[in-house]
Amino acid sequence: MAEDRLLRYGVVAAAFLLIGACIALAVSPLPAGPGGEADRETIFQVSTIDALLQGVYDGDMTFDELATHGNLGIGCGDRLDGELIGVDGEWYLIRTDGRAYPVTGNATTPFAAVTFFDPDMTIAIDEPVNLTGLGRYLEAELPSKNLFYAIRMDGTFPRVVTRSVPIQEKPYPRLADVTANQTVFTFENVTGTAVGFWTPVLAEGINVPGYHLHFITSDRTAGGHLLDMTVTECSVQVDTTTNFTMALPASGDFRTVDLSGDLSDDLEIVE
Repeated sequence: MAEDRLLRYGVVAAAFLLIGACIALAVSPLPAGPGGEADRETIFQVSTIDALLQGVYDGDMTFDELATHGNLGIGCGDRLDGELIGVDGEWYLIRTDGRAYPVTGNATTPFAAVTFFDPDMTIAIDEPVNLTGLGRYLEAELPSKNLFYAIRMDGTFPRVVTRSVPIQEKPYPRLADVTANQTVFTFENVTGTAVGFWTPVLAEGINVPGYHLHFITSDRTAGGHLLDMTVTECSVQVDTTTNFTMALPASGDFRTVDLSGDLSDDLEIVE
């Protein structure tokens, strides 16, 4: 008899524990996964621009992993093999033949910045300007010079000038020396998309202060690192981003590279 009562008490207790667990699951918020609300207002970056300037070119993160942190972005391929651009979750490397190649998931990148693009404002350009003039125009409209901004421009442009650099072999030269042998492409009356970031001065050494943009044609066949462009009429979408996360390489040359110096002269040559 006592054993029966103990058995009944055990069953009742187990039932209450199960009900309590179900209630807890029902009222507790689920953690945000990749692309969840917690991730969408964050720029995620692999390595630093100063490390890249000094020849840290070995890929550290796969493109599969990178894509979990954003659907828009820029960067480069392993050993500088192509200029990386991500648009609408599609990722391409523009190599020195000028062609855009879809990236493979297990390929790696030594440097990239990505985000989930949710535009907060649209800026209309209604007069002819080059890239320098466009930059000044946009900066005057930014609500703060101390935040990060993701940028996207879609349209038909009278002139676009881009570049790519060749794949490198060790011992790696500095990036300023690599860009001395860059391949330049000029597009006339081309329809396409320019994407990238505006980075505040407070992040100097981490990314390029000001604008860093890449371009790809609308048919996704060509593009590169944006050197110049002519804009007549265009709408620029801007995503204000208040969070920044960086993944530093855990191995390779990054562990020993000296990041204490001022590399602004190198950056001016490269950009």
